[in-house]
Amino acid sequence: MTESGVSVATLLSEAAGSPDLELTILAGEAGLARRVTNLHVQKTGLALAGFDELLRPGRILVFGQSEMRYLKALDSDVRRASIRRVFDRGIPCVVVTDAFPPSAELVEEADRAGIPLLQTPLATPIAIARMTVRLETHLAVRGMVHGVLLDILGLGVLVVGESGIGKSECALDLVVRGHRLVADDTVEIRRRADTVLLGSCPELTRHHMEIRGLGVINIRDLFGVASTRSSKRIELVVQLERWETGREYDRLGLDEERFEILGVPVPMIRMPVAPGRNVAILVEVAARNQLLRARGHHAARALAERLDRALLNDASPALGDPARFGAAAPATAGRAEDEVDRGDEDDA
Repeated sequence: MTESGVSVATLLSEAAGSPDLELTILAGEAGLARRVTNLHVQKTGLALAGFDELLRPGRILVFGQSEMRYLKALDSDVRRASIRRVFDRGIPCVVVTDAFPPSAELVEEADRAGIPLLQTPLATPIAIARMTVRLETHLAVRGMVHGVLLDILGLGVLVVGESGIGKSECALDLVVRGHRLVADDTVEIRRRADTVLLGSCPELTRHHMEIRGLGVINIRDLFGVASTRSSKRIELVVQLERWETGREYDRLGLDEERFEILGVPVPMIRMPVAPGRNVAILVEVAARNQLLRARGHHAARALAERLDRALLNDASPALGDPARFGAAAPATAGRAEDEVDRGDEDDA
């Protein structure tokens, strides 16, 4: 079983190759294997004053200028006892910000407890923000979904469905139309900030797609760099389903379904697949429609409201008198399909 969290050694090595987060180890090298298991960085000066019950194991502890100046004002013995009490709380490491020089007692106690003592020249708020971004990447809840993830007009669309229903062929058609592939067959998903789902492709299969009859193809080699991207936020799920004769399908789009991924509900559209239907165009239109809905324009609801007003005001003789239905009058939304059909005849 893989141990949860990320090691301090991993964070330190990543910081060494990145200019946005400079970290230097000052003491406690024996504890580099300690693991950070909580993405919330803690900064509590009260712990040094004896109120250390709120310190949580697995969280990085930050010492800013206020904590360092407070320690400097204490007598050597009191300072050592305060530091030792904090270090006994199971914290993975301590980060000193603003390049503030640590006291000898802090260095010695870090070596004694085997707790890495790190230093950064960054100010405390900036250091906390950048460490949190790193921890979100490592500690995010993760999962896998069988499907295809695409970037369609800037919207992350996850296409799912049973094996062999045509997900990859649909994705290939969309790539030909200028959209971008993120992942085919296996989509790695991680949850960030409780409501954000980021999808990506496993490294081994990145840019590749399997098409029955063609085999494995490399989308980036065939269509260029602009045809793929490494990750994308998932904002819409399209579930492909085989067309079943006699089954009732949503014709208005008034009912909004959700597809739950890692505990996050995502808007979903059920798309029946049948000979003669251009699924790729339908998926593209679904993405366009979802973008309009996000901007507050809902075509089905606007039509239903317009029909409501027409029925209530008896605007057209063709609609008849609503009062003749009495108490058993059907819901307007239920009649909207018939009105749409009549509209088609008028357009003709």
